[in-house]
Amino acid sequence: MPVVNRIAEFHPEMTAWRRDFHEHPELGFEEVRTSGIVAQKLREFGVDEVHTGIARTGVVGVIRGTGNSTRAIGFRADMDALPIEEQTGRPYASKTPGKMHACGHDGHTTMLLGAAKYLAETRNFDGTVYLVFQPAEENLAGGEVMVKDGLFDRFPMERIFGMHNWPGAPAGVFLHAPGPVMAAVANLEATITGTGAHGAMPHNGNDPILATSHIVTALQSVVARNVNPLEAGVITIAHFTGGHTFNVIPESVKLQGTARWFLPEVGDLLEAKFHQIVTGIAAAMGCKAECSFTRAYPATVNEPESTELAARAARTVTGEGRTRPLPQPTMGGEDFSFMLNEKPGAYLFLGGGKGEGDAMVHHPLYDFNDEILPVGASWFATLAEQLMPRQG
Repeated sequence: MPVVNRIAEFHPEMTAWRRDFHEHPELGFEEVRTSGIVAQKLREFGVDEVHTGIARTGVVGVIRGTGNSTRAIGFRADMDALPIEEQTGRPYASKTPGKMHACGHDGHTTMLLGAAKYLAETRNFDGTVYLVFQPAEENLAGGEVMVKDGLFDRFPMERIFGMHNWPGAPAGVFLHAPGPVMAAVANLEATITGTGAHGAMPHNGNDPILATSHIVTALQSVVARNVNPLEAGVITIAHFTGGHTFNVIPESVKLQGTARWFLPEVGDLLEAKFHQIVTGIAAAMGCKAECSFTRAYPATVNEPESTELAARAARTVTGEGRTRPLPQPTMGGEDFSFMLNEKPGAYLFLGGGKGEGDAMVHHPLYDFNDEILPVGASWFATLAEQLMPRQG
């Protein structure tokens, strides 16, 4: 496997890059240092073009292979961190309080940089590779912003591919599936307003805490009793705020949550039921309600042919036994979906598990497994060589 062997030679460099990114996390659209390092390294590698400032802090590198082919494909990696206080205790732990790379985007960025170094050096393909370093995946839809900023107009590509590390799978194992692999996402908010009163005399008011408690409970019936049991849907209320002291019924209560689904009709059902339950129960209990169901990310849906091409490259890198069907989609969301809505492509998962009990993503104890860096970089590189083979 010459690709793996060559990239393995600069595995120590990649590890150093990744740990530097990890020490200096930046939130969405704030990736100034990160994108600056990415652009600098792409220039050092000798890529043909480096474009910065796309979607504010995004970077796109361009590498042209040998030959005269007009074919082109894109590879995407996300760069942003999360507002989480790191608790790993690693020597390279975050130096910025309240921010950490808790989802492995530092590793994704590094793997694409590793592929860029190899592809710029060897150019063993006939066509063009676009290296898309995307900002603001976490909740800010940087992928959508890149599309609206003309990503595919400026860099015309046939297909685009992305990948996410997955601590729950064995290290170095690729997981793939055609069709939906990650869910659509909506953000839920509601304010229930009643009439405040003394806690000892509740009959003098309309208690918004009681009304909201019934709302939270009733929302759990939507998936259980309205969504087809063979389909998937989630409504989670994750934030509930109301009141300030022991004995005062407040005027209002606020709640926030998330909804997830795959099929458009399920999303429409969740939205309709959310509004119906929130406003209906509030009214029945003498309160008023204002609520919103804001769709954030569409479902991430892999195009079948692209999925097979991605899986073929994965098998080349890791072997048949370590490239497996994804057992089931995840209800997590991903703004790579905006890119897949515009271009055929696929999104794979790369196992990063270091052992039983390792923290999953979005956890203060999570850390990317540096051992899989050459595997991800080799997958990107192999895709380029297999999809756009050199002639002669």
